[in-house]
Amino acid sequence: MAIRRFISCGVEPIEQVLMPFQEFFRSKSTSGILLIAGALAALVWANSPWADSYDALWGTEFTVGFGGAALSKPVILWVNDGLMALFFFVVGLEIKREFLVGELSTRSHAVLPLAAAIGGMVVPASLFALVNQGEPSMAGWGIPMATDIAFALGILALLGDRVPYQIKIFLTAVAIVDDIGSILVIALFYTADISLIMLGLGALCLVLAFVANRMGVRTPVFYALVGCLLWFFVLKSGVHSTVAGVLMAFAIPARTRCEAGAYSVNAARLIDDYREAAGPDESVLTNQDMHSALLSMQRITTRAQTPLQRLEHGLHPLVDYVVMPVFALANAGVSLSGGIPAPAVPAALGTALGLVLGKPLGIVLMVLFIIHFSEGYPRGVTLRHFIGAGLLGGIGFTMSLFIATLAFGHAPGLLAGAKTAVLGASLIAGIAGYLVLRAAPAPEPPAG
Repeated sequence: MAIRRFISCGVEPIEQVLMPFQEFFRSKSTSGILLIAGALAALVWANSPWADSYDALWGTEFTVGFGGAALSKPVILWVNDGLMALFFFVVGLEIKREFLVGELSTRSHAVLPLAAAIGGMVVPASLFALVNQGEPSMAGWGIPMATDIAFALGILALLGDRVPYQIKIFLTAVAIVDDIGSILVIALFYTADISLIMLGLGALCLVLAFVANRMGVRTPVFYALVGCLLWFFVLKSGVHSTVAGVLMAFAIPARTRCEAGAYSVNAARLIDDYREAAGPDESVLTNQDMHSALLSMQRITTRAQTPLQRLEHGLHPLVDYVVMPVFALANAGVSLSGGIPAPAVPAALGTALGLVLGKPLGIVLMVLFIIHFSEGYPRGVTLRHFIGAGLLGGIGFTMSLFIATLAFGHAPGLLAGAKTAVLGASLIAGIAGYLVLRAAPAPEPPAG
């Protein structure tokens, strides 16, 4: 379907000033660029003469509430437990959409990315476990399992049309399945002692959200309030609080209140009403009929969308441009002056091998297995494309840093070694994936 150009409604001077910034934030590679900027800023800061201020900032106690209802945590935990819950909420929305209408909605479409993602999780975790067998760092086996979708898709965006669209869809689906696996790992293996009372209260919040969904409640404010309560109870239950974000996403309505046919008829009538009311000297400011038509158009347009789409579209900029860069700034600050401590070498080596070698190996082996029993590679896609995608899957970054913090939060030396390996391995995987895909044959242009 061709994209139509709209008649300009006037451009204000401030819009002309902000236009370059708007174009930058619309770019698919922007979130990856901001992540890199946050990580580099953290590394420079943590290895500068002001390194003490870096640790002091993220260790500062911050309190929300008052009296007996106050919740105090270091800033780093507000980022990792609070802001990242919003990140996981958006991930949950993406997962739900993919299962409803995306690449994971049918068995035939889901088989290849599902198998590749499983291989891309099992092989890295196995390599890590092999290197760290019998070591205190064995708890970090989940670190090299996940793919950072923002970085991976950012690199694909830099390659443009040189990469077949099937590879972009494949890598996105693989990363989403990776996220599901990582969420399960966090929920099952990286939890503290469980408080059944708090877990029960969280379950009641979740039931309330699902019941409201079935009853037709679509107000985002309602789900935000229930979601905050769910986050608090899950946080106090011992299960990691970010799991609350994913669970809440599954309760968000994914149905419209206005079908396409009804919307088209109603919109056409409202446009006619607006046209009839709009005379040559009329203004919306003074013409009540024009204003009413616009409000009605806004109302039916909202009803024609799903709350899931609206929330995903509205929260993505906040997550991509604020939450994830702040997370990188708070977690990527590793001192490189003393090198990797000897006790952390197995953790660092297992992480690096898992991301750089295990990820592409697991993904490509499973692709070859599935392709062997199917009709062959998709048109325009070669093994080299899948190897490049597998290498990009080794960009762990956000989720890997997050799981490293959960696994080694009690052991600063192990955590520093794992973080250093995540940063280095993600850089190597990104460069290698870019070079392999750049050298791969470009897809043929569509005929005609």
